[in-house]
Amino acid sequence: MGSKNKLKRFKENEQFDNVFQPNREEISKGNFKLKGQWSKHFKNDNPIVLELGCGKGEYTIELAKRNANVNFIGVDIKGARLWRGAKTALEDNLSNVAFLRTQIELIDDLFATNEVSEIWITFPDPQIKYKRTKHRLTNNEFLNRYQRILKKDGLVHLKTDSEFMHGYTLGLLHGLAFEVVYANHDVYKNEGSPKEVLEIQTFYENQYLDKNKPITYIQFRLPPN
Repeated sequence: MGSKNKLKRFKENEQFDNVFQPNREEISKGNFKLKGQWSKHFKNDNPIVLELGCGKGEYTIELAKRNANVNFIGVDIKGARLWRGAKTALEDNLSNVAFLRTQIELIDDLFATNEVSEIWITFPDPQIKYKRTKHRLTNNEFLNRYQRILKKDGLVHLKTDSEFMHGYTLGLLHGLAFEVVYANHDVYKNEGSPKEVLEIQTFYENQYLDKNKPITYIQFRLPPN
C-alpha cells in the first residue's frame, strides 16, 4: 500500500465515529474516558467481545452480523488495516461494532475490571524466537491482563495456523491448571469446533488453507483475577 493511501486511511479513521485512537499519554494518565464506560458508546448494556490483533476486522464484522445483541470491538495498532473493518461496519450500519487502535499490552488500561465477556485472538504472530516470548499474546503477562478485564467465566478463543502457538498455549494453560474448554489441532479435519470457527475465514486464513496448513483452535477460561 502506498504512503498516500495510508495517509488517506489514517485521516478517515479520525473522522469515523466507530474508531478510537487514544495516545499513550492519555492512557498512562488514566484519561481514557471510555474505560469502564463502553456501554455509553454503544448505548446499551450488552456483552462486550474483543478481537485482539483484528487486522482488517473480518472476525469482528462477521461475529457482529451474527450477534446483534452483543457489542464487538476490534483492537489493532495498524490503522491502515483497521480502517477496512471500520469502513465496512459503517457501510453495513453495524451499530454494535467499534475499533480501537492501540498496543494490546495496554488493554487493561482501556477496559475496566469485568467489562469484557469474551476475547478472540485470531492468527497472531507466534513470536517463535525465545527473545520474542514477551510479545506472544498468550504468555503469562497477557493472560494476567485478560484476567483483569474479563467477567467471571469469560471465554478466550485462540484460532491460529501456528502449531507452535497452539502447543505453547495448551502447555501453558495446563501448567497453570486453567480450564481448557475445547481444543482442536485441525478444525477442518476433526469435527466438533464451534460454527464461528468453521464458517468465518479471514483473508490470511484462506492463504494458509491454500497451502494445506492445519488451522488450530483453543477455547479456554481464566480464573477470576
